[in-house]
Amino acid sequence: MTRISMAGAGGLLLDAADGAFSDQTQRRIWAAARHIAQHPCVTHAVPGVNNLLVMFDVTVTDPVAVEELLRETWAQATDDPVPSREITVPVTYGGTAGEDLAAVAQFAGLTEAETVAAHVQATYSVAAIGAMPGFVYLTGLDPRLAMPRRASPRLKVEQGSVIIGGGHAGIMPCTAPSGWHILGHTSLSLFDPFRAEPCLFRLGDTIRFVRA
Repeated sequence: MTRISMAGAGGLLLDAADGAFSDQTQRRIWAAARHIAQHPCVTHAVPGVNNLLVMFDVTVTDPVAVEELLRETWAQATDDPVPSREITVPVTYGGTAGEDLAAVAQFAGLTEAETVAAHVQATYSVAAIGAMPGFVYLTGLDPRLAMPRRASPRLKVEQGSVIIGGGHAGIMPCTAPSGWHILGHTSLSLFDPFRAEPCLFRLGDTIRFVRA
């Protein structure tokens, strides 16, 4: 059941999650975001994982009107496929580059080599971009590797760290705190403000990890 709630004074959060992550719901989220972002009363529309954050200027816009707009937009949104690129991400696994590989392997009941194979063999999709510039929430993680996030986040996880947390995979676009588990490291730069397209990945892109 879709829920809409206030997210601060000038924001509304549409939560469409219903149990496990749904690719179909996520495609509707993308479509709704594209559509509602064109409305003059909306300042930002940010897709999350099976949710959508809509921001507006509360000093000139009635929140009730925006909520009605959001409900109408969601009702009309379709789950049509979006153009997708396939991008290969080379990864150095384990050792100092992936200090949590052994712990994830133990959690999954696999050897370290089997854990790397499980991570490499999966096909990932960019579901959402956020938390920090260029950070991607990737779906498609082998469920055996779905280890809950750390109880206490690390204060410093290096840029390029290839990580997993719960049912998602990701890559650190910059050095920052994180409670996700580190499997390896890539030299790819996920975010560069001086590129024509600062974020390396787009919503819907297919990601494949390979051993560097």
